[in-house]
Amino acid sequence: MTPPERLRALLNEPGFVVMPAVWDGLSAKMTAAAGFKTAFLSGSCVAASRLGGPDLDLLSFAEMLNSLEMVRGAAPDLLVLGDADHGYGNAMNVQRTVRAYGRAGAAAILVEDKITPRALTSDGKPCMPREEVRMKIRAAVEAAKDSGILVMARTDCRPTAGIEEALARIEMYVEEGADILFLDSPQDEAEVRAAVATSKGRPHFAVLSPGAKRETPTQARAAELGLKIGTFPTGTLSPAMAGIKAGLAAIAAGGSEASSALPSGAFRDALGYGDYDAQAKRFVHR
Repeated sequence: MTPPERLRALLNEPGFVVMPAVWDGLSAKMTAAAGFKTAFLSGSCVAASRLGGPDLDLLSFAEMLNSLEMVRGAAPDLLVLGDADHGYGNAMNVQRTVRAYGRAGAAAILVEDKITPRALTSDGKPCMPREEVRMKIRAAVEAAKDSGILVMARTDCRPTAGIEEALARIEMYVEEGADILFLDSPQDEAEVRAAVATSKGRPHFAVLSPGAKRETPTQARAAELGLKIGTFPTGTLSPAMAGIKAGLAAIAAGGSEASSALPSGAFRDALGYGDYDAQAKRFVHR
């Protein structure tokens, strides 16, 4: 089965699907080793790791595609939902992006409706007119037929245009054939339930990391509300950043590593030194 076929089968099974966020080969490898079947290649995490900065639409198509290739290379069995932001341009750019992610082995791709280039502020996400968004999602669904990659359509318009417009866009995404739906920034459980109902039985996705101005249920509560998939972008990135800070503080204080550092054996096992040696023995000339 292809990655998209495997993800479709997984989404048809009962239960809530947890997608930890990944951003490079190491995060993907560790996610797979922890037993997770799926992961979200998060634009915010890639921006943090590649640019050392916030998620403000500064990443390019090439950088995200390269990150997807790294993730797939390190964890080829992991079913990856790739963040494609606004598709990196107009409807034709969206088609190029969808086809490239499909060739690279992504199981699904996220396309959203915010305006690009972004206004020079970190506040708010003004979105494109509804019918312009329709054409981008139509283009994505058409291009997805090449590889079978699932299309996740996201609306960011709730904070700027209101919940009724957001729900109308989700309804439109369903009409256009999107496989997975995503209402960003719901304000309460009633809005979550409304978004799920508007998805017409198709799986609905949510960001469940705390801290932002949105309803953030627990995994158990998310399932009760009808959500199918949850991701946690800060759930892995923030502890990784805390680990780097702890290591730097320990070195600055005259030590060699933080108390939270992995033991040497566990460190080498996580990176696969033993696997490398086992594979390399097949090519040693005797």
